[in-house]
Order: sequence, then C-alpha cells, then structure tokens
Amino acid sequence: MEIKVLVENRTCSSDFACEHGLSLYIETGKHKILFDMGGSTIFLENAHKMGVDLSLVDIGILSHGHSDHGGGLPAFLELNKNANIYIHEKADEGHYARRDQDKIAEIGISPQIMKEPKIICTKGDWQLDEGLLLFSSVDKKQLCSVANNSLLVQNHNEYVKDSFEHEQNLLLTEKGEKILITGCAHRGIVNIMARAMELAGGPLDAVIGGFHLSNPSTGQCEADELIAGVAECLNSYETKYYTFHCTGIEAYRKLKMTMGDKISYLATGDKLIF
Repeated sequence: MEIKVLVENRTCSSDFACEHGLSLYIETGKHKILFDMGGSTIFLENAHKMGVDLSLVDIGILSHGHSDHGGGLPAFLELNKNANIYIHEKADEGHYARRDQDKIAEIGISPQIMKEPKIICTKGDWQLDEGLLLFSSVDKKQLCSVANNSLLVQNHNEYVKDSFEHEQNLLLTEKGEKILITGCAHRGIVNIMARAMELAGGPLDAVIGGFHLSNPSTGQCEADELIAGVAECLNSYETKYYTFHCTGIEAYRKLKMTMGDKISYLATGDKLIF
C-alpha cells in the first residue's frame, strides 16, 4: 500500500505547491483511491509531478463537507469519468465559519455536486469493498476541538453549531495492516480511533490524518491541557501516527514533545509505503 500527500498546508519541496487543504492518493492492491480533493486544482498539478494518473482512480472519497477538502472536486469530476465519489448524505447541507462576532463565511461545497451521476451518498458505516470501510458513526465526545464551536450549519435562518454528522473516515485493512485515514477529525481523533478499533476488532497499526487542534480563523492552537490529553491517549496505543493540515504546526510540536517518534508530520509531496 502506498499513500501520497497531493496537497496539504505545507510542502516538503519547492517543487510542490501547497494550500490550506487536504488531498491524499492511496493505492492498495486492488484500488486507486483519492481521499479529499483540496481547496482548488493544486492537487491535480502535484499529482502529475508525483507520477500519479488521477484518471485511473476508481474510488473517490470526500471526508466532510468543507471546501478545503472538496473545493477541487469539480475539477476531479471533469478529469475522471469512471470513479464513484462517496460523500455523506449531509455533506451539502451548508457549512459556515464564524470569523469574528460580525462575520460568518461560507465554507461548504456546492449542493449541485450531489446531483452528479458518479456521486454516491453514504451514511453510517459503508463497506466499499473488502478491507475498505467508511464510517461516520462516532458517538463518544472526549477531547474534541474547541475550535469546532466556530463551525456552523444553517437551520431555519439561524446558524447553529455543526454536529459533524457529515464527517466520515476510512478504515483500510490490507495484508494484516489496519490503517485509519481521517480528514479533520472534527469529532475528536481519540473518539474516531476508538470507533475504528471497534470496527477493526483490535489495535490500529497507523493513523493518518488531521487532528483539528488549531483554528484556521484565528491561527491559534488548542489549549495545552487539551493537546496533552490527546497526546496521553494516543501514546497509550502501539500505533504510529502521521498528521498534517488542521492539526497545526504548533500543536504538532507539542504532541511531538510527548509522543516522540510515534508521531510524524506529512507535508505536500511526502509519501508512505506499508
């Protein structure tokens, strides 16, 4: 299995452009998967430079309905006419961010996307194929990001806090390896991991994803107490962690101080082989 970071907030080389967003290319023994599409078309350019032919992708996944993960979806649909794109049925319900007391910005994907013929609407636990499970059923609420409080949905002309029912995660199982892929882990990485381990029937070998420990509106990371709690919980497992994007570089450094070699940062252009 090979995983390539097509776009992320930072870059490992000046050869690759980066942006506030996420896109991963995942190649298993049977499938070529695109997990998120960034906020623009940058992921297409980087894929070409990394030797990835996105026209051959056979499965597309949108982790949740925010534009920094799905802004490039129209461009991918234009390029690839064969892949089914799996999106949670609530991903297009309108998503917003409170920038300050007086300003609310739209950060969702276009509802028109859901009308595309290759879009498949998911909910709950969704088996894509043997060893490929999408799940959005996360009930625990421990150590969730305070920055979530500024992320909203619209309900009868009112803005209310997003419950992130539209967020889905990917559990990969291949050759004995159990790997969790998250987009932003808005529901809390420790809670998502707990659910993934239930579904996998045991510990995970690797977790790859954003942990949402920073607030892109303010540029600030979460409180030390919350970050320390996350680090303590993650450290209790014999799992290797790779993070990026909404974890934030300051929060990552704080996690690294506690977790050491158990956690690494992936930037645009990086790749993993399992």
